[in-house]
Amino acid sequence: MDVRDMIRMSRGFHVLDKDLGRVTHAEAAQRHAFRPVWRLGLAMLLLVAGLVAAMGAGAGEPALTGLVAGLVVAGWLGLAIGSNDVANSLGPAVGAGAIRLFPGLVLVALAEIAGASLAGDAVTSRLAHGIFDTELLVSGGQTAPTIMLSALLGAAVWITAATGVGLPVSTSHSIVGGIAGAGVAALGGQAVHWSTLGMIASAWMIAPLVAAALAGMLVILIRQRVLEAPDRGAAATRWLPPLVGVMTGGFAAYLVLLARMYLDPALALPVGVIAGGVGLAMMRRIVATEIAQSGDRPGGKRLFRPVLLVAVVIMGFAHGANDVANVAGPLSVILSNGGDTLSPVPITALLLAGLAIALGTLLFGRRLVVMVGSGITRLNAGRAFCVSLATAVTVLTASSFGLPVSTTHVAIGGIFGVGFAREWLDRRAARARSPLPAEESRRRLLIRRSHVATISAAWIVTVPATGFLGAMCCLLILRVTGG
Repeated sequence: MDVRDMIRMSRGFHVLDKDLGRVTHAEAAQRHAFRPVWRLGLAMLLLVAGLVAAMGAGAGEPALTGLVAGLVVAGWLGLAIGSNDVANSLGPAVGAGAIRLFPGLVLVALAEIAGASLAGDAVTSRLAHGIFDTELLVSGGQTAPTIMLSALLGAAVWITAATGVGLPVSTSHSIVGGIAGAGVAALGGQAVHWSTLGMIASAWMIAPLVAAALAGMLVILIRQRVLEAPDRGAAATRWLPPLVGVMTGGFAAYLVLLARMYLDPALALPVGVIAGGVGLAMMRRIVATEIAQSGDRPGGKRLFRPVLLVAVVIMGFAHGANDVANVAGPLSVILSNGGDTLSPVPITALLLAGLAIALGTLLFGRRLVVMVGSGITRLNAGRAFCVSLATAVTVLTASSFGLPVSTTHVAIGGIFGVGFAREWLDRRAARARSPLPAEESRRRLLIRRSHVATISAAWIVTVPATGFLGAMCCLLILRVTGG
């Protein structure tokens, strides 16, 4: 067997491993681009340590000092979330030329604020009130803000330390672990709603699988019906405008339902139909323009620019809706200052957290998006669209049930789904292809297992680590304040 035969044999089997390799480069880029935020985190921890020491020395009002400390830690976590996760939604769109960098950052920031304000209350309420017996939290007086301050501190210490040594971590997992550990330290294990924690952990495992299935089905549909069609131009005209219409119409209807306090939910259907019609008409014009310029086989990158841009908005909204709870959940309890922690999540907490995430996107997201969106470390436009849309739908669904999930881990699940779907299509198109050599098959299997192991270890290790740190922070604060 010569080299050319081996190349032909392996061509259909490299898709997933190539994409996973790009993700590995993207993770390295994330760690490098995160360094300014990491240094800011070290300064934040020193400042909060000084505030806790001042509380122990009796300097100032302990409740006010704790509030300031909580705001400082929550602000840094918001900046970290915004800077670290922006590439998941914006990197592919910038790399595909769908939008310029600065307008893209502004667009994602606005979508994050909208998602935090309109759809962030369910997950925020779950983290603020659902992990512990709420009666114990209310009767605990200042214990509730102390628990949440300790949870924020435990998560911040872990994220800062793990980032410093190059370990990938999830803010959602860190906050959940911090709340659990601090609550057990302050109120005992009987106060924990273990069934709620089990449901959240189950969502962490199920969400990437759901995203994988959705992304895989999307890539099969697009590849079979559009990219491999004999007349790509006619196929794109037939399939892409309705797809964009369904996306925009469904998202518009979802926004109306979220704003049910201000709008009649009955408007969801007509608004969705109108928005879907507008999206369909605009996409038809775009496809027609591309066909006129490129002929009957327009490039996939150019065709998917507009749909990728729509996916960016939905992805940014989903990110704000879910990840805002990591900041707003504890912050809402801290802002209550030991009062009625059972009250609905204040819009102030959602807005402050959303603004912090958006600010992190604008201030620190540029370097990461440039690296990840360079076209070297990220997916192409078509695959990025499938992953982004599947991730957004999965995260928004989890948010509607009040379940905090890791956006990055869900996106990795989508990448697996796209890779396996494309390899299945390749094998189906060439069933006579000879199998890969055993050594090459083992190498590729090891690559995939390493990514699964990384994702699994990220949440298996993070929860007990942040639980321990949250408990230690809580015991320390209670000790120095005499609580």
